Amino acid sequence: MGYKNLKFEDEAVFLVTGGAGFIGSNLCEAILEMGYRVRCLDNLSTGKYENIEPFTSNDRFTFIEGDIRDLDTCKEACKGADYVLNQAAWGSVPRSIEMPLLYEEINIRGTLNMMEASRQNGVKKFVYASSSSVYGDHPVLPKKEGHEGKVLSPYALTKKVDEEYGRLYKSLYGLDTYGLRYFNVFGRRQDPDGAYAAVIPKFIRQLMGGERPTINGDGRQSRDFTYIDNVIEANLKACLAPSEAAGEAFNVGAGGREYLIDVYRDLCRALGVETEPVFGPERAGDIRDSNADISKARELLGYDPEYDFAKGIGLAIGWYKENL
Repeated sequence: MGYKNLKFEDEAVFLVTGGAGFIGSNLCEAILEMGYRVRCLDNLSTGKYENIEPFTSNDRFTFIEGDIRDLDTCKEACKGADYVLNQAAWGSVPRSIEMPLLYEEINIRGTLNMMEASRQNGVKKFVYASSSSVYGDHPVLPKKEGHEGKVLSPYALTKKVDEEYGRLYKSLYGLDTYGLRYFNVFGRRQDPDGAYAAVIPKFIRQLMGGERPTINGDGRQSRDFTYIDNVIEANLKACLAPSEAAGEAFNVGAGGREYLIDVYRDLCRALGVETEPVFGPERAGDIRDSNADISKARELLGYDPEYDFAKGIGLAIGWYKENL
């Protein structure tokens, strides 16, 4: 269970794109703690240098400030890399609806650049962030790979296209690609600020600051909230997965289902506050209900998530209490 005992080659080199972001910086930290070499590629458009600053004194860590939209930068970053963990992307469904062209450039062309750079440099495994948003309007729960509906946002479409490129790069070029469909990841270093912040850190900050958070919709929408350490496990186990499993996409969740209003009440209790939320309009492009069938990832990647929602949210709240 977990990832800390996984073994790679002694001098293994991992390239983490988007490595100064929430998920990327946690991946960098975990890999460094395991004793391997890490390159972080980030243009700091959404990532934060403060997330990786503690690693800069480690001689096994290299920071490359650059943009995945530039193919030459991607090719240079991939030289000598064994494993690429491509986390660089712009998230947020609402922001993608406002900026579809930018999402096309970053999430599709940028990912394609990284696949091509990885192919040209003989990278062993290319693991990339996809999203549960690819399930779109398909109503059946739990969400299972191969049963997708119509996507509801430009963000979701970019991830769907990435998965098709991942399939093609395996079948046409032999690059072992693994798409990880993240289900509402949360945990340490997730940014609570800004109009597009994820709900858990945003609610925590607002409740700690005496504000009344806004819940979009009626609060009965459900999510498979997934603690960051489960995502680290999935990425690293994908790097050790058999080539026969490549070219596929895998659900990465905890397998649970939490209603947003219940999560809100849990946060209030944990923080010792009694604050009634404001209910706002539903957000365009949002999936109503989401929880993951993780049987495919269990079988083909050996994914065995260690953290359920209760365990993860306790750790996350503790981190925010210390760091906000």
